[in-house]
Amino acid sequence: MSTGCTWLWGEGHVSRHSSAMLLTPFLIAMAMAVSEVSTSCPVLCTCRSHIVDCSGQRLFSVPPDLPLDTRNLSLAHNRITTIPPGYLTCYGELRVLDLRNNSLAELPAGLFLTAKRLAHLDLSYNNFSHVAANMFQEANSLVRIDLSHNPCLRKVHPQAFRGLAQLRDLDLSHGGLSFLSLEALEGLPGLVTLQIGGNPWVCGCTMEPLLKWLRNRIQRCTSDSQLAECRAPPEVEGAPLFSLTEESFKACHLTLTLDDYLFIAFVGFVVSIASVATNFLLGITANCCHRWSKASEDEE
Repeated sequence: MSTGCTWLWGEGHVSRHSSAMLLTPFLIAMAMAVSEVSTSCPVLCTCRSHIVDCSGQRLFSVPPDLPLDTRNLSLAHNRITTIPPGYLTCYGELRVLDLRNNSLAELPAGLFLTAKRLAHLDLSYNNFSHVAANMFQEANSLVRIDLSHNPCLRKVHPQAFRGLAQLRDLDLSHGGLSFLSLEALEGLPGLVTLQIGGNPWVCGCTMEPLLKWLRNRIQRCTSDSQLAECRAPPEVEGAPLFSLTEESFKACHLTLTLDDYLFIAFVGFVVSIASVATNFLLGITANCCHRWSKASEDEE
């Protein structure tokens, strides 16, 4: 009896041992596959310590597969024109994204929806013409954004940086901006450095709210103050932007009194009467000339 029990136990043991031996190669293969997926490096790129460097490879498109644990991705100095929607979906560990010196004109909506840890974004030396309202949607951990040296950049949407409460450094220098809405900056409580030099600023009345806000809110914005100059109007062309004072915008606050309105109304009335009189005299003169010409023809 004991022999039978012993035999049955031995058979079960052998069966389980055989199953384990059969499963072991499969588990090893799965582990190797997962390891290969998580550590595979794109062609023309170098990968080490969570850093993927694909810079300077004359790429026309982004590499399709990256290691899933990528934290620092450099695609700088290439010829990339577009980024596919959802490209960053699988890379939740990404902290740094370098896209400088490419040919990008826009980013797909929702690109950063899963990039919750992205802190540094470099978009300098590209072809952006505007910064859309949803450009940085859900990228709430961004600390630095570099949009400098985009010569075609002429418009920043008032809601472009909405939700970026941790943003400390914003570089908008050397672009084509002539105006920047104060609303675009008011939602950035952590902003410390703002680079805006090298733009063709129009220093009219619309510039006053921005300058006043800069003086009151930005702790360090003088690093490029010598580069920030007015392009227009002519009376302040070439003047440093931060040299403008409240006196410079005095004309923007002039108000008309009742006497001013009465004087304008009087001048308008006089001009109207003069215009009517002039037209009347011209009509009489033209009529006389016509009659004189007709009389001359009858005499002949």
